[in-house]
Amino acid sequence: MPDIIVVGVDGSKTAARAAEKAKSLAKAFGAQLHVVTAYDSPQVSLHGAGYERAVVLPDAQAKAEATVSAVAGNLAADGTDVQAFIVGGSPAEALIAHAEKHGADLIVVGNRRMKGLARVLGSVANSVAHEASCNVYIAETSE
Repeated sequence: MPDIIVVGVDGSKTAARAAEKAKSLAKAFGAQLHVVTAYDSPQVSLHGAGYERAVVLPDAQAKAEATVSAVAGNLAADGTDVQAFIVGGSPAEALIAHAEKHGADLIVVGNRRMKGLARVLGSVANSVAHEASCNVYIAETSE
C-alpha cells in the first residue's frame, strides 16, 4: 500500500481532476497526499542600449504558492491528509524529484496531451511514466 501519493497541479481543470483521483486513492489507501506545483525561477528582461533598464517579470513562485495552496485546501476540506509543495523546474522533473526526495510510492498525473496530435509534442504524463522510479497512475482527465 502506498504511504505517500504525489499529484501535480497547475490550476487547470484537467489537473484538478487528477488531484481528485489522487485524493480518492489516498483516502482508499490511508496515504498522505502531496500536492505539487512546479515553477520556473523569476526572469529578468533587459531593455535599452547598454541595458539601462531591467524589468523583473512576475514571480512564478508566488503564483505557484497560491495555486498549490488553493488546491490543497480544497482537497483537505474533508480531513484528508494533504501537504502542499512548490518545486522549481519543469512539471515532470519537479514531480519526479519530489517523489524521490520524499520516498513516494505513487505519482498521479492526468492524461492531458496523451491523445491525438498533441502527444507528438510530449506530455508531463509521458515523461513521468518513462522516468519515474515509482509507480505512476495516469488518470483519465479529459472531458
